[in-house]
Amino acid sequence: MLANERVGAVSGGARRGSGRVTAASAGSGLDWFNFFVANIQTGFGPFIAVYLTTQGWTQTQIGLALSVGTLAAMASQLPAGALVDAIRSKAAVALFSILAFTASAVLLALWPTPLFVYLAEVLHGFSSCTLGPAIATMSLIIAGRQALGLRLGRNARFAAIGNGVGAALMGACGYYYSSRSVFFLTAALTIVGLVPLLPLARLYGPGRPAARHDAATARHRDPVVSVLTNRALLSFAVCAMLFTLGNAAMLPLAGSFVTERAESEATLLIAAGIVLPQLVAAALSPTLGQLAEARGRRLVLFLGFSTLPIRGVLFAAFPEPGTMVLVQALDGIAGASLGIIGPLVTSDVAANSGRYNLALGFVGLMIGVGATFSTAVAGWIADAFGNSTAFMTLAAIGLAAAALVWMAMPETRPGDAGIQTISA
Repeated sequence: MLANERVGAVSGGARRGSGRVTAASAGSGLDWFNFFVANIQTGFGPFIAVYLTTQGWTQTQIGLALSVGTLAAMASQLPAGALVDAIRSKAAVALFSILAFTASAVLLALWPTPLFVYLAEVLHGFSSCTLGPAIATMSLIIAGRQALGLRLGRNARFAAIGNGVGAALMGACGYYYSSRSVFFLTAALTIVGLVPLLPLARLYGPGRPAARHDAATARHRDPVVSVLTNRALLSFAVCAMLFTLGNAAMLPLAGSFVTERAESEATLLIAAGIVLPQLVAAALSPTLGQLAEARGRRLVLFLGFSTLPIRGVLFAAFPEPGTMVLVQALDGIAGASLGIIGPLVTSDVAANSGRYNLALGFVGLMIGVGATFSTAVAGWIADAFGNSTAFMTLAAIGLAAAALVWMAMPETRPGDAGIQTISA
């Protein structure tokens, strides 16, 4: 199953019974870990707003709680990345991140009061910022730099499937039982999600793959300034921020429009608008990973970003609810391309700097800035000038992001001319 992932650090010849980790067991563990992480994260999405509404929270209070989580995540990106760099066992980081998700879900389920909801949001925000870099580093250890694109494609596929399954399970749980039960289910899934970590934990220890990886990157640590001012990394981060500025508000804006038009069918249509992109991402992610290794990172990112202006124009031109749901499926291409290329570009320029996870945190911070302003800007434009104008504005921002990728972002694939790699 992982034959085409040439494992840079994992010993493919080790036997399962020898106590050493194999490429197949580690890769399979990471597959299922990505599945359960995405499944778990679904519980912290739109279900929170529904749940708090049933608990008597006003929209202002709900917005404040969600903003606390967003601000916590943005503030945590850089320190969380630095922390993951400093901790040798990324499997241990993943373990404690998942346990923090457990605590967050339990707090939300049992004590939906402002203090505990804010605490749960902060805890979840910080843990999300440690979990993502930990998964990216374990992917790098398992696959090696030459096959990282293929590995990230598999990560994105299993995460997309997990998102779809999670949305279906939690939607059914909330419908047949209660919105509170969604968070009990989330807490239960976090425990199940720890099982795939077992083969990944074997990567660590004297003579193990992670130890060799650590030895290769711990000879020195590049200065933080040299990492965060790397031209290729900065170019990608700005492109990602601009794309997210145009993309983050697209589904919420479409969802509000669908709710006004479809009324009783709105919930079903919005759910379809979430699940369809995940199906597209699951189908295309491995192909996009292969394309990134064969043709370069910039091409894949350009293809993904180009779907945003297309979606915006189609939303403005064809505002029927059913059509909007179908158009939203294009977001699966964009989400998969950004999810694959982000860790891949960061690996290209910073894998040997000793600051890989800090660089990932910087990219995450820039994406968070774009997402924060996106909904506010789109909401103001929609109120002042109408939904069509808002969609066209988001499309224009998306077009600018795609153009910036093509004209200004250097290709970082190893061996290509123009790569600017931080010193090994």
